[in-house]
Amino acid sequence: MSSRACAEGRRTAAGRLSVGADSLGRMPPRRRTPVAEGRAALEECRAADWSADRRTTATAVRFTLEELSTTAPGRTVEVRVPPYGAVQCIEGPVHTRGTPPNVIETDGVTWLRLAVGDLDWESALAGAMVRASGQRAHLHGLLPLL
Repeated sequence: MSSRACAEGRRTAAGRLSVGADSLGRMPPRRRTPVAEGRAALEECRAADWSADRRTTATAVRFTLEELSTTAPGRTVEVRVPPYGAVQCIEGPVHTRGTPPNVIETDGVTWLRLAVGDLDWESALAGAMVRASGQRAHLHGLLPLL
């Protein structure tokens, strides 16, 4: 088995690639931001009226992106919040290469406001604060996260 096949999964007796459960979005992703640290950063951003320093904002954004991928595991939609991070989420058809067919992109402040419920999804779309492309590129019923 090639090293690439080892990284992606194992081959079955029939020669097909068997992908691990975590690749299919059935297992929650590993957290990189400790929950207490993420919540503290999010509260600090909110208290600063969403104008906290870059490091605090980055921690809050990464924490909430991790919350989203834990709440809605999968690889159908990619949520991007440049330059802070991106996650794939929501069960459905698995995307593996190139630009995903379902992409949501926004800035850090808009994402944090969506995550805590200070801004609703429809208003963000109507105000062009969020770019969503693809049939499944929506977060209806998943926001607010906290």
